[in-house]
Amino acid sequence: MFTPAILWPAVLNGMTTGALYALIALGLTLIYGVLHIINFAHGALLMLALYGVYFLFRVWGMDPYWALLIVPPAMFALGYVLQRVVITRAGHGRDENILLVTLGLSIIIENLALMLFSSDTQTVETSYGFSVVDLLGAFVPLPKAVAFCGAVVTALALWLFMSRTDTGRAIRALARQKKGAQLVGIDVGHVYAMSFGIGTGILGIAACLLMPSYYVNPQVGHGFVLIAFTIVVLGGMGSFVGALLGGIFIGVVEALGGLILGESLGQIGIFGIFILILLFRPQGLLGSKA
Repeated sequence: MFTPAILWPAVLNGMTTGALYALIALGLTLIYGVLHIINFAHGALLMLALYGVYFLFRVWGMDPYWALLIVPPAMFALGYVLQRVVITRAGHGRDENILLVTLGLSIIIENLALMLFSSDTQTVETSYGFSVVDLLGAFVPLPKAVAFCGAVVTALALWLFMSRTDTGRAIRALARQKKGAQLVGIDVGHVYAMSFGIGTGILGIAACLLMPSYYVNPQVGHGFVLIAFTIVVLGGMGSFVGALLGGIFIGVVEALGGLILGESLGQIGIFGIFILILLFRPQGLLGSKA
């Protein structure tokens, strides 16, 4: 029988991990909410961001948290250019073409990374990597505690941006009604690229928060993006609050599943929930019916 002394650290660990999952899913749900496409290159772009943090640390000795000043803006610029120059032109306005383009980008990016960086797993070693924080009797690794706070702050900043700025209002208007947005003078191409850029920039933030306690290799994005898709479906397509709550919930389910079934089987519960949501509430917990 599991006691509170065992369950509480597991739940807390799941919440910290789930917040990072939610951060990755926020970028995915933003892109879907505006462009109405599933970005298959999301995992590959996360991998690129992780390599960016790794090489800043290895070459210049830059702490992963200081890399927040460089990696997210660089990823935003990359996302903006990809959407404006590659995805829009190759997609020709057809959703099925755009899906194939993002899938192709994923394959190209991963294979280039494999060619340039090999398949070796890389990590960074920081002075605080093994530090812990005592939270009501549970010891949480310091990098995970920082990641949790960073994910919540980023989600709040994104919500404020979307609700209080002109660009955010333009993004929301375009997500609701494209033709109406065009009629009032919104530059659709620019807003599309901004949305994709912001979604990609969030991956840069996630990479900086993730790297002190994780690793990077060319295939690292696969596991994260599968869970991110589950979170987006669970929370509701296009729902930021749903993505945040869904991510934390999925993290707790994974932690408890690993505690009960063993670490290697911990993710069974995640995909079980995914199937149940698709069967009984396909619009997600906080989503609305089409």
